[in-house]
Amino acid sequence: MLETSARLLRLLSLLQSRRDWTSAELATRLGVTTRTIRNDVERLRGLGYPVHARPGVAGGYRLGAGGTLPPLLLDDEEAVAVAIGLRTAASGSIAGIEETSVRALAKLEQVLPSRLRHRVSVFQSHVLPMPSPGPRVDPDVLTTIAGACRDHERLRFDYRAHSGTTSLRSVEPYRLINDRRRWYLVAWDGDRDDWRTFRVDRIEPRPPTGPRFTPRALPPDREVAARVARGVHEATWRYRARVIVHAPAQHVRDRLPIPVDVESLGPDRCAFEPASDHPPMLALYLGLLDADFEVVDSPELVAALHTLADRYRRAVGTSQHTSD
Repeated sequence: MLETSARLLRLLSLLQSRRDWTSAELATRLGVTTRTIRNDVERLRGLGYPVHARPGVAGGYRLGAGGTLPPLLLDDEEAVAVAIGLRTAASGSIAGIEETSVRALAKLEQVLPSRLRHRVSVFQSHVLPMPSPGPRVDPDVLTTIAGACRDHERLRFDYRAHSGTTSLRSVEPYRLINDRRRWYLVAWDGDRDDWRTFRVDRIEPRPPTGPRFTPRALPPDREVAARVARGVHEATWRYRARVIVHAPAQHVRDRLPIPVDVESLGPDRCAFEPASDHPPMLALYLGLLDADFEVVDSPELVAALHTLADRYRRAVGTSQHTSD
């Protein structure tokens, strides 16, 4: 009996991790026969789990959303509490668990009854989050994308580029990656015939997802992460600059609040290439260097530095006049 219960829990976990499974796939994963799978599915149904079957060669099993939460998991109040907590964590308020929260949220919302989904959405609509650095991403968008990645379904969305222009994209989604409070989607873009990285805060999905696609061989996770980092660095920011700093390279790495690639030009000279959509933000970051620097080929950044320097001079003059 204990072995059967453990197998039922493993079966339930598999059904929640992906939308569709064939009997053969489940039998292989659990090391049993397809007949045992049929019997276990009936046991799950008897416990209240809405497991749907599709007949035919391409048929299989799918865990659906029921009128009540399946037993052995969560009651209504616990489900609402967990969903709200996962949505909050997915927004980036707790560093380091965003990706796990999105995966768990996608799994939970797959079986969450509509009345509970309504309660969660009502709570979210009346909560005012404190401002946080970086763009915010709607958890509904994250769960939509995570579900498409999980189920190997094509994703259509409007994408807003750095320039502000919008284009319709249709991709095969594979991975969601969180880096320094920003979300990125790694997907195969058939129109470009190549892998592409998209900022999720610039994605507006066009539901429904689909049709399904046969997954391509995805590079190892380490290469995917490197691809995202490279794409972020090479992104077409509105403003870029080359900054030569009269200080060691390690001094610059230690002073800036985010990781940067710094090129050493000698024991007391280095260079790096910051980029941003807002030159005043770059000017503020350069103020953190606590070292002399030169700006190469970026009139927008130079203008922002002039504006900031004039403001500081006025502040100093006013402060001296007040103290006198």
